[in-house]
Amino acid sequence: MENIRYNAFIVEETRDKTFSQAVKEMSTKDLPPGEVLIRVNHSSLNYKDALSASGNKGVTRQYPHTPGIDAAGIVEQSQVKGFKKGDSVIVTSYDLGMNTAGGFGQYISVPAGWVVPLPKGLSLEQSMILGTAGFTAAMSVERLISGVKPDQGSVLVTGATGGVGSLACAILAKLGYAVDAVSGKPDTGFLEGLGVKKIIGRDTFLEKTGPPILKPRWSGVIDTVGGDILATAIKSTDSLGIVTCCGNVASPDLPINVFPFILRGVSLIGIDSQHCPMPLRQTLWEHLSSDWKPDMLESMSTRVNLENLGPSIEKILKGQLRGRTLVDMK
Repeated sequence: MENIRYNAFIVEETRDKTFSQAVKEMSTKDLPPGEVLIRVNHSSLNYKDALSASGNKGVTRQYPHTPGIDAAGIVEQSQVKGFKKGDSVIVTSYDLGMNTAGGFGQYISVPAGWVVPLPKGLSLEQSMILGTAGFTAAMSVERLISGVKPDQGSVLVTGATGGVGSLACAILAKLGYAVDAVSGKPDTGFLEGLGVKKIIGRDTFLEKTGPPILKPRWSGVIDTVGGDILATAIKSTDSLGIVTCCGNVASPDLPINVFPFILRGVSLIGIDSQHCPMPLRQTLWEHLSSDWKPDMLESMSTRVNLENLGPSIEKILKGQLRGRTLVDMK
């Protein structure tokens, strides 16, 4: 591999077991062996990236490390027939940014099986406004709409101002669903701009959490936070409704009994975007580039570069970001 110097956001563990962050010059010779070398144009900031950048050993075992579970860019070198120099590609999920140097570096080296050709209808920048959050939202929508149709009643999205939640709201609204949203932030204008019909404050939503089953209010739910909010959403889902679950920022515990499942036939479906099979992965990216592509995609994002990434990491850990944070790597 040619020795190319590049900049990367590096997290290092200090002698006193704290973690430091800095932009440093690196070499492609230091990247892990891979079949495809990609020059990264854009990445995006996800909650898992913030955990990795903070030294969470449950996400990243060894430091120094370059986080970034999302990357979009141009193939620089390829050892396989499926990709050639100059191809525009996307890499999300698998081990990228966790224990493999990730998209917060200007180059990544990865297995060919991790790489998705950039679909027509998306720019590299747009693909990273979507990123893992958009792909997770798409997986959730795909599972929900398999059994819940727009004429069956409103659907609920929790954690609606976050990356997954906001994109799920936008996709569902575009597909003709009446969307209600739960959010702990008072920014109603942002959610209304995504097509949300009704906004419920988190505290109001959790006022009645004790009963084993609640009045049915939603035909389906996309939950991004877990904990009491997920439990309350399940209890409030109508007969044969579908609830998807993809996050645990509120809590990994689920305080609930079986009544919603055996009395209403509610289905709880887990969403694992990291290990999604490639055929489905490609299908969902095609949807995201066409009929599911949010009309207001660019307005849902803020832009940062490597030098000012640190403050955004702090904000996402505190739940202070909304929408998506695009990382410009050029």
